[in-house]
Amino acid sequence: MQLAHGEAYAARMPTRRSPLRPRRLVAVAAALLLVVALAVPAGAVTKVTGTPLQLLARLSTAAEHYWGYDRAKFEHWIDADGDGCDTRDEVLIKESTRAVTIGSGCAIHGGKWYSAYDGVWTTDPSTFDIDHLVALKEAWDSGAWSWTAARRRAYANDLGAGASLRAVSAASNRSKSDKDPADWLPAKVSFRCTYANQWVATKVRWGLKVDSRERSALKSLLASCPAPVMTVNVP
Repeated sequence: MQLAHGEAYAARMPTRRSPLRPRRLVAVAAALLLVVALAVPAGAVTKVTGTPLQLLARLSTAAEHYWGYDRAKFEHWIDADGDGCDTRDEVLIKESTRAVTIGSGCAIHGGKWYSAYDGVWTTDPSTFDIDHLVALKEAWDSGAWSWTAARRRAYANDLGAGASLRAVSAASNRSKSDKDPADWLPAKVSFRCTYANQWVATKVRWGLKVDSRERSALKSLLASCPAPVMTVNVP
């Protein structure tokens, strides 16, 4: 059958690609995201750099979420690498100022520890607590309430940043409790700038928020402190 004139003309015209329809755009976008995701290695981190005040400026301000906290929602202490020593043990081993020996059940012998919060020394690790720099309840109030159980577990056992967990005297840890820097600072005045730096770095590392009183207290303290450029690894 012969084509009509208009049909013949249309058949000779170059074929033009039709515009992408919405469904096809979604499929293309999803495919691109998959390619990007596959290109990023598991466990990759983002490095965030700045002075403590610059890092503080990156944190969102929000009222604290006071309800629903339960310490059991942050699973700890765990033996992440299966070597028989849990997170508490790992911190004590790392922070001992002299070599330790490890006995059965990860019993730690021969160490010596210093509590940066109050200048106390001990050779008996049972007299020291392992402090979450940003306490579990403070983390909950500042955003961890919306996390998965797995992310809270990772936070509670964070050995990836030296400041996240610290061996300190039981008295200083219990004095600090779940307070933020608006309500508590270390008794050892010379450590306060370091403490504020590490507080901000920990909140940046975990994407936590600050409340208005906390921000004001940190700004005031940091304004009188040295301003080192810090690099925070954000998992």
